Amino acid sequence: MSGEHSPRVMDSIGILCTVVVGFWVFRFIFRVVYYNFLAPLLKINAVNLRETGKWAVITGATDGIGKAYAETLAKNKLNIVLISRTQAKLNDVATQITQKFNVETKIIVTDFTNVTDIYHNIDKHLHGLDIGILINNVGMSYPYPEYFLDLKNKEEIYDNIVKCNILSVTNMCKIVLPGMVERKRGVIVNISSTAAQIPSPLLSVYSASKSFVEKFSEDLAAEYNRFDITVQCLLPGYVATNMSKIKSSTWMAPSPNKFVEEAITTIGIREKTTGYFPHTLLVGVIHFLDAISPRLSRWIIVRTMTNIRARALRRQIH
Repeated sequence: MSGEHSPRVMDSIGILCTVVVGFWVFRFIFRVVYYNFLAPLLKINAVNLRETGKWAVITGATDGIGKAYAETLAKNKLNIVLISRTQAKLNDVATQITQKFNVETKIIVTDFTNVTDIYHNIDKHLHGLDIGILINNVGMSYPYPEYFLDLKNKEEIYDNIVKCNILSVTNMCKIVLPGMVERKRGVIVNISSTAAQIPSPLLSVYSASKSFVEKFSEDLAAEYNRFDITVQCLLPGYVATNMSKIKSSTWMAPSPNKFVEEAITTIGIREKTTGYFPHTLLVGVIHFLDAISPRLSRWIIVRTMTNIRARALRRQIH
């Protein structure tokens, strides 16, 4: 008797397994389409940036992603506080934004690698402002991919990476968050990197610092959601900026304006995102390879990084 029923049992198990797998595949595809296309397009749970406050504060604001955020937020009629280390660049960007978007601007000259009293100075300049948005963009990476012990001036570079990528995010949140809590509104965008999500050999200190940003943002979001404060962690891949040393934009390495145009639509929709769909695809492919064979994914990335390193060293020789 049991032999007669066993095919039916196996058929039932097979159908159940097919349904479960089908459900997870459907769920995966739905989430990809919803979060990357439908929700941003329909502005489901999106934050109205104009209602967060009168001012937006951007660190690392004179180039790349930081400048693009400053311009995009000014276009949304927020006044802009620009924080960076070069007075001339700050003046130029502030003038451009004021003339083009007819908003107020303030500049704060700050070198985030020199932590002596800088946060007291920033706090003093920001005191009393109705700050609705903080973009923690300032960051520092290696001059080129390199093995941990072989990087030239590694003591200074590693120290500066910690100061720019970790201390700046922590201290800027300490300065701006109390006012947001009091007003029960606000947005904080902490810029991490896809390096925090995928194997990143030859960038070990940089990727570790960006992992801090990811974890800090995740837990800060949980702590302050009750005050209607949105904390987003942005994990971009390569963008055509001075920091990445990519001069021409491509589909996989967009211009800062193209990247921010897409990333800013995810505020309120995704607490953690690459901000740009091709970068999401890249992370997904690497995670897939890592699930199949961690050795293979690491081998591919090491090969890629060593090739970038070799080109950089050749440029130094010539």
